[in-house]
Amino acid sequence: MSRQPVLLPYADPAFVADPFPVYRQLREDGPVRRAIIAGGLEAWLVTRYEDGLAALSDPRLSSDVRDASDPRLIERLPATDRESVLRNMLRTDPPDHTRLRRLVSRAFTAHRVARLRPRVQEIADRLLDEIGPRGRADLVGSYALPLPVTVIGELLGVPVTDRHDFQRWTDDMVLQGAEPPDPARTEEAWRNLRGYLTGLIGAKRARPGDDLLSALVTARDEKRSLDEDELIAMAFLLLAAGYITTVNLIGSGIAALLAHPDQLRMLRDDPALLPGAIEEFLRYDGPVNPGIARFAREDVTVAGVDIPRGATVLVASAIADRDPDHFPEPDRLDISRQDNAHLAFGHGIHYCLGAPLARLEGQIAIGTVLRRLPRLALAVPTEELRWRPGGLRGPERLPVTFTADAPV
Repeated sequence: MSRQPVLLPYADPAFVADPFPVYRQLREDGPVRRAIIAGGLEAWLVTRYEDGLAALSDPRLSSDVRDASDPRLIERLPATDRESVLRNMLRTDPPDHTRLRRLVSRAFTAHRVARLRPRVQEIADRLLDEIGPRGRADLVGSYALPLPVTVIGELLGVPVTDRHDFQRWTDDMVLQGAEPPDPARTEEAWRNLRGYLTGLIGAKRARPGDDLLSALVTARDEKRSLDEDELIAMAFLLLAAGYITTVNLIGSGIAALLAHPDQLRMLRDDPALLPGAIEEFLRYDGPVNPGIARFAREDVTVAGVDIPRGATVLVASAIADRDPDHFPEPDRLDISRQDNAHLAFGHGIHYCLGAPLARLEGQIAIGTVLRRLPRLALAVPTEELRWRPGGLRGPERLPVTFTADAPV
């Protein structure tokens, strides 16, 4: 493919607010399209569903950024700890990935997630107790953000007094917009976070608790347990993935309902639709945008297009999840949609281990809002909502009004 890469216009507020018309054109242009994405990086976008599914299972496409030819991808990581930052499930391939996932899966069990339900509900109700009587709120800052932060903090065993710093350091490392991040700020955040996690892991070794980090410290397989760098990288991954994407799922889901009053009424009338609604929110406007990065470990052909070794391949789930060849009327929000096997959580061996927790939090957070905040409406015109500009998509703020609610 000799065409010049298309520049995704992250500087254009209209594109940031609604990138899907541009995405639709990219998909119609072809199954693979070179593009300049957030931060000025070049990637090969895989734009169609079946091709994306195949690419996410292709062993020639690595998850390890060290297989990338663009040095900026490595340079964006903290200089002092690049190796340890990469030693988590998200950025390793078999056999390391197989071992890490097996160990983490033993600690992060379905039972551990399921027993969180009453506590997540309690947190949601407490947050709405605080904002309910006011009749107006920013549902991102006062609800969608503190709920998963509290949940993941408790799950990992982070003391309440430390969670604000924990969140701030993670945000400085992960919440990157269209412009390249500030290396000094990233470096300082990682230094603070690593120092804190080292101390916390030491405390869990000395006195294990009933929390996920303690379970990771003690988890072993037939070979060995997680070493210090692997524990730190895994704790960071669970923290970052465990709250930032869930914030976006909750915020984008509520925003989508407010923009589609018919779907809002349908869900209020039949709360049993909520699990399917969460899947539709993930498909329609998922929290990772435009998609999931892989790196060609050799020259590879994807959907008939030759891609050189070292290239960044972006399986564009945000584009593929609106592929009309797989999803009928893909640009229509339909919370009753039946066949909804979206790519928002990935596919194959790297399928998101935290998907059950994200679904649980999304169902409780959005369901509780609909039940407890009658006459919910945007406090600003839809076009005035500000969205995160690249990589992780969701509203930065969600100002709403509602009928004042009595505490539970």
